[in-house]
Amino acid sequence: MPGWQAVYAELGPKNFEIVAAAQDTAGEEAAGKFYDRAKATYTTLIDADHKVSTLFHMVNVPTGVWIDEQGRIVRPPEVAYTTAKVLGLTVGGDRYVAALRDWVERGAESPFVLSAEQIRARLKPRDPQLRRADASFRLGVYFHQAAQEGLADQYWELAQKLNPDSWNYHRQDWSFTPKEATQNWFRKFRALAGRPYYEPLNLATPE
Repeated sequence: MPGWQAVYAELGPKNFEIVAAAQDTAGEEAAGKFYDRAKATYTTLIDADHKVSTLFHMVNVPTGVWIDEQGRIVRPPEVAYTTAKVLGLTVGGDRYVAALRDWVERGAESPFVLSAEQIRARLKPRDPQLRRADASFRLGVYFHQAAQEGLADQYWELAQKLNPDSWNYHRQDWSFTPKEATQNWFRKFRALAGRPYYEPLNLATPE
């Protein structure tokens, strides 16, 4: 998040806006401190209902979506680091920010802007099992907010079984047992067995 503050300081004056949406059922108490630590001056939201990750089909963090001045998605959800990371694969945050700069400068003329057909090709329709997983997760959120923790855990566990590739489901569940969260993350990460932690960043441009 501090990296995005630096990006915003550079690009904000060029009619660029960042809208950050923290997905955390515990709300301000859990997520607000990260915005404070980053000294964020861009728009910051806390989405206790996980509506953003549901609407944009986000399964891990950080994930970015590019939206133009007309409200159109010009790049669908993808891993959005500001620096290079190695997490089962090399996550090209430096390349991502370079592409972002190009878009801010050139707008619709940027080669990194995707057509509606290209976006549809990259988005994966959710099958009935994944839709059931999302509904189960949202029920877990509802029951947690209603202080019915037994039912919340039941539906969160079901969501994780139906869609084990969603790290967001696991992260939210683990957030309530912070002493075990790191251990649980490493256990799940090691179990990937060669599968990527993030979908590879695809910044290919037309020939």
